[in-house]
Amino acid sequence: MNSGILLVDKPHGITSHDVVARTRRLAGTRKVGHAGTLDPMATGLLVLGVESATRLLTYLVGLDKEYLATIRLGWNTTTDDAEGEALAAAPAERLSAASEDAIRERMIPLTGVIEQVPSAVSAIKVDGKRAYQRVRDGESVQLAARTVTVSAFELLAMREADGAVDLDVRVACSSGTYVRALARDLGAALGTGGHLTALRRTRIGAFHVDEAATLDELDVAAAIMRPADAARRALPVVRLTAQHAVDLGHGKRVEASDAEGADAEAGAVLAAVDPDDRLIAIVERRGGTLKVVTGFPSEGAGA
Repeated sequence: MNSGILLVDKPHGITSHDVVARTRRLAGTRKVGHAGTLDPMATGLLVLGVESATRLLTYLVGLDKEYLATIRLGWNTTTDDAEGEALAAAPAERLSAASEDAIRERMIPLTGVIEQVPSAVSAIKVDGKRAYQRVRDGESVQLAARTVTVSAFELLAMREADGAVDLDVRVACSSGTYVRALARDLGAALGTGGHLTALRRTRIGAFHVDEAATLDELDVAAAIMRPADAARRALPVVRLTAQHAVDLGHGKRVEASDAEGADAEAGAVLAAVDPDDRLIAIVERRGGTLKVVTGFPSEGAGA
């Protein structure tokens, strides 16, 4: 099996690990990983790495992301989503006061660079243990706020449903942003409570869900994206001479001035490809040289 990147549209009700396990069977290899987990209730884009292309996932995890989601106003839950236990419902007058104008107004402070407290049932580690596991074990978890960027928080539609108000929204955000927390915080700002009832990831960086295959239709050999093609969507590309490709492949530094596209600032991380457009390494500009950060074997190799 060649190494490369797969785009998969995760269905509702299974874990990201389930998708990885299924892909391992289809690809005939244990070496499959993913760039960014989706909860079982969520659907949409998972970016998977196969064989040595799993090394590329490190550079894809931190890309910005885009989601379509449904937020239900009317009450909070213990998990900030529909999987949790429902808490006290908001008074009817609070819900009726949540007009479209009021909702849009309360979304503005949740847009831009914000300080966000992650959901207590997140995968963030607290003293070496996942926060969600501490919650399941009956512990009280208070996570510190972290700086995230929400570049878009748009109201697409709203409707009444089951004594609540459902909002369809689009969120574009930095890696590490919790859409569940946006639902919680919007509900708090409106005084209605709020939680997430649906979530679909539509984009990771320049990778889009409309390019992805469903698990049922996934043909690994046909769908796999070459490492070089995937890398150039996430990183600037530097083109090597044949000799420099050999040298970098052996872990040697090469002169940046001899490589096309290497006129980047110091510390820049670049995808280095050979004359045959094969990904040789992820490199860092160190002064006048390119230093290997992550090397890649021949694309046909399973290393």
